[in-house]
Amino acid sequence: MQQPTPPQPIRLASLDVYRGFVMFLMVAEVLQLPKIAKLFPDSTFWQYVKFHTTHVEWVGCSLHDLIQPSFSFLVGVALPFSIANRLLKGDSFTKLTIHALWRSLILILLGVFLRSTHATQTNWTFEDTLTQIGLGYFFLFLLGWTKPSVAWIVFVLILVGYWTAWVMYPSAGPDFISHWAKNQNLGWAFDTWFLNLFPRKAPFTANGGGYLTLSFIPTLATMILGLIAGWWLKDYVNSTREGEAPAESQPTRNGNALTPLLLKLIVAGLIGLASGYALNEFNICPNVKRIWTPTWVLFSGGWCFLLLAFFVAVVDGAKLRWPFFVFLIF
Repeated sequence: MQQPTPPQPIRLASLDVYRGFVMFLMVAEVLQLPKIAKLFPDSTFWQYVKFHTTHVEWVGCSLHDLIQPSFSFLVGVALPFSIANRLLKGDSFTKLTIHALWRSLILILLGVFLRSTHATQTNWTFEDTLTQIGLGYFFLFLLGWTKPSVAWIVFVLILVGYWTAWVMYPSAGPDFISHWAKNQNLGWAFDTWFLNLFPRKAPFTANGGGYLTLSFIPTLATMILGLIAGWWLKDYVNSTREGEAPAESQPTRNGNALTPLLLKLIVAGLIGLASGYALNEFNICPNVKRIWTPTWVLFSGGWCFLLLAFFVAVVDGAKLRWPFFVFLIF
C-alpha cells in the first residue's frame, strides 16, 4: 500500500514577488530620480516621478511612502506560513516562542546599529523600520496563535486607544488636527523623556522628520492586517491541497478557490482606502505616515491589500511569473 505523501512546506511566489517589488522601490533610490526631476521643473512627467520617489512632507501618500507599511504588512502575511512550516519540522510552541523573542531582539538592535554606523557612539533611537517591526513582532507572534476575531478586536483597540490617547494630550494649536502637529504631540513628549534615558552627546529634543518610537504600536496594527490576510491566503492554499484533484481539473478548481480570496483582499483594500480617506478629509485624524496615525494604518493597509491581491491573482492565479522575474531575484 502506497504511503501518503507528507505535507510539504508552503511558500507562495506572490509573497516573494511583492517583497521583491518593495526591495526594488528601495534600491531605486540610488537612481536619484528626484534630482533629475529638478532639471525639468515644467515637466508633468518628471514632477510625477519626483512625487512618487520621495516621502511626502507630512499629510498624504506617495508610492515611496508605501515601502515601510508593505514591509510591516508582509511580516504579518508570512507569519501563519512560518508557524505552519516550523510545526511541520517538529518545533514546539516553546521553541517557537523563544525564536520569536530572539528575532524581535535582533531586529531592534539591528535597527539601532544601522542608525549608529556613522556616529561616534551608539545612537539610541527606535524609529527605524527594522526596530519598529521588532518592537511589535513578539505581540504579533502571540496573536498568530489566536482566532481571527481576537486579532480584529486587538486591531480595533489599538486604533481607537491610540487615537484617544493623542486626543487627550494637550493640543499644540486651536484646531483639533493640531493634536498631531509635528514634534508637538504625545509621541514627541514620550521620546523627549524616553530617549534621554540613554547616553547621548546632547539631550534629545526632537526628530527632524517627526518620527516616533511609539509608532511601533500602530505599526503592529498594520502587521495585524497582514496576519489576517495571511490567514486568508493559508485557507486558500489548504483548500487547494485537500482532496487533490486530477491535473486536468486543477486550473478550474484553483480558480474557484481563488475568487473568494481575491474578493476578500479587494474589499478589505477598498474599505481601508475609503475609511482612511474619510478620516483625513473630515479632520478626525490626519493621514500621516511619519507618525503612523490610525488613518495611515487604514489607508496604507488598503493599498497593501490591493497590491497583495494583484500579485496573488497574477503570480499564483494566472501563473504569470516571467514579467516579475527581477522582483523574485530581489
